[in-house]
Amino acid sequence: MGFLNSDKVIVGYDLGNDFTQISFSFSETGDVETLSQAANAEHYNIPTVLCKRNDTKQWLYGKEAVRCAQERNGIQVTGLLDLARKGDPVTVDGESLDPVALLTLFFKRSLGRLTQISTAKKIKALMVTCEVMDYRTLEVLKAIVQELPVKADRISFQSHAESFFSYVTHQAKELWSFQSVMFSYQGDTIKTYRMECNKRTTPIVAYIDEKEFPFYKCVPLAGEPSLRERQTGELDSGFLRIAQEVCENHLISSIYLIGEGFDQEWMKESLRFLCRSRRVFQGTNLFSKGACFGMQERLNPGEIGKNYVFLGNDKLKANVGMKVFRQGEEVYHALLDAGVNWYEAECSLDLYLRDGNELGIMITPLTGRNGKLAQIILEDFPADIARLNVRLYMERETVLTVEIEDMGFGEIRAATGRIWKEEIDLY
Repeated sequence: MGFLNSDKVIVGYDLGNDFTQISFSFSETGDVETLSQAANAEHYNIPTVLCKRNDTKQWLYGKEAVRCAQERNGIQVTGLLDLARKGDPVTVDGESLDPVALLTLFFKRSLGRLTQISTAKKIKALMVTCEVMDYRTLEVLKAIVQELPVKADRISFQSHAESFFSYVTHQAKELWSFQSVMFSYQGDTIKTYRMECNKRTTPIVAYIDEKEFPFYKCVPLAGEPSLRERQTGELDSGFLRIAQEVCENHLISSIYLIGEGFDQEWMKESLRFLCRSRRVFQGTNLFSKGACFGMQERLNPGEIGKNYVFLGNDKLKANVGMKVFRQGEEVYHALLDAGVNWYEAECSLDLYLRDGNELGIMITPLTGRNGKLAQIILEDFPADIARLNVRLYMERETVLTVEIEDMGFGEIRAATGRIWKEEIDLY
């Protein structure tokens, strides 16, 4: 490609349990491309696989790992992301190994493919996307990126749903003037994402409705004509039922079909239905491109970042704050803002409790529900006045944890170290 002397690169990394993809851009507003596994071909999938060669300490990754295992020249480790999330040791060739370390090895080796266009040392910013982004996944991802030559504030994480939002909103406006839908066919399921925007709010709130349908397992179609015709008919009619359930009664501008399952030519009636007054696109690299677009937006917020807020399943859907006295006047003090990833929502502050033993946390949802005031009672509070450290964080997407620590009161009273902990259901 001839990009070795280019400026630093922005990377979107889609980490899947079966396959991984890497997209990139050389500017905060430039085109996004995807690394291919073969010259002049759109082979984007890197198998999320490691293989240890027999009788050696050499580890292979990706297609080379698959080939080595198929030739029975090594021991293969698959499902690296699930293994790391579970955390149980993995035994390979009689040796017990840390699954997070194995995933880290794969991550670094695969990221080394950037030598096609740049170097890992030239990564300006990195966005990692996964199908599900929960607290444990985030722990694993933070562990595997900590040794990269990238500043911590230039590494971010987002779910596939948000990567879909990032991708769609960086396409021509007419493609998402109404709703947009994606069908992802991997393994034996079809997962759907339907994005809609509430244009009556300021900023405009974007939602994604996610569903998952059991489906026929992705396998090559039979070669025998009559059996092949039966298979294509079953696939076509089954997918048509899913498409009708997801799309009917909705105004839809664009539809995206991604995943290996759509590669074979079996869609006839289902495709005819999808194409009614809608643009339909097929590909495989939407999530990695969406991750790269998402990082571009974080580095250089444009019209989308200013006018839209994405409230997916992994977003905090409420503003959190409290009333405090400042210069003798009671004012609202913001603690957490709606729209941030719930697993990254965290803050800490020190305050003085002048009287009583209660703190009030104000919850204001953006979903139309009424706000509420959550009262936290500090049982057996040791004094009439004290300095408190209040820390807020989330380990589940709907529950806010508040920890309050007694910090004492200067020379008048030493800190007891007492901690009160309360969980608040936000919605």
